[in-house]
Amino acid sequence: MKKALLNSLKFAAFLILGLVLLYLAFRNVSIVELRSHLGNANYRWLALSVAASVAAFASRARRWQIIIGTLGFTPPLKNVYHALMSGYLANMALPRMGEVTRCALLGRKEKIPFDRLVGTVILERVVDVASLLIIMGIMLVTSFDTLGSFLRDNIILALSEKTASVLGSTLTARIVTVTLAFTLLLMTFIFRKRIFGKRLYPRVRGFISGMYQGFRSIRSLERKWEFIIHSVFIWFAYAVMTWAVVFVLPATSHLGFGDALFLLVIGGFGMAAPVQSGLGAFHVIISMGLNLVYGISRTDGLAYALVSHTSQMILIALLGSVSMLLIMRHRNNNSVKP
Repeated sequence: MKKALLNSLKFAAFLILGLVLLYLAFRNVSIVELRSHLGNANYRWLALSVAASVAAFASRARRWQIIIGTLGFTPPLKNVYHALMSGYLANMALPRMGEVTRCALLGRKEKIPFDRLVGTVILERVVDVASLLIIMGIMLVTSFDTLGSFLRDNIILALSEKTASVLGSTLTARIVTVTLAFTLLLMTFIFRKRIFGKRLYPRVRGFISGMYQGFRSIRSLERKWEFIIHSVFIWFAYAVMTWAVVFVLPATSHLGFGDALFLLVIGGFGMAAPVQSGLGAFHVIISMGLNLVYGISRTDGLAYALVSHTSQMILIALLGSVSMLLIMRHRNNNSVKP
């Protein structure tokens, strides 16, 4: 009962945060003008965006299957895919819930230890973050005026100015840091029995062990080149998915593939925000990036963000729902004894 209440509160809190971000994104924007731009859009380009997304999902499922193979398990690709898409669907309810969901579903279906599956997912996340950083590095070298100036002016300097205005001085910042560190140590000491108790400690140790096994698995990959090819293809497909949407709207149709990489990078920041599937955060950062870097109006920028985000959410809702029904049905059938 307490867990259900806690999950409900988390869902409400993240949803409210997302709605606040949506309000900030749409504030002072003409809804009539926005509807006009969306009404004149060429939605046929979404077919290419959707195709690229589906290809990326399939490639990601195969890559996860390769990683799981290092653990000594060979789950069918269809079950890996269904678990993956079910996880994407779960992320629409709670941020980061998808990782737990897909590991739980596949673990129960294929009798694979949950902790070891979590390790493989963390390895996937490490590879994804590294891939995104590589793309950022390439863009910073080749297109610093685009990505570099945007990050510097709107994230780094903005955060520095906000921190300085809140704390007031360097001495104040040091005092706040020391106070927070002391509070953390004090709380650890007070709740030491719960933290290092008999119930929690074995779970933490098992969780860390599972992560360690997942990290080690990359060294024993039998299909290293296939793993690398899939990792590259996934992000290429994401870039195509992003680029295809620019042709939907006349205001963004002049943007090139390199510009799509810029949108992919900053959109990644939005999707990483602690809200359901980047709700609001994606719209804010994409519209801001299009406006500040390319001079595209906020209305057109929001139109692009709406088309891109909504089309992906509909696709994930459809594919994820089907996958969850299939993997749950198969699991239930397997659990019935003759």
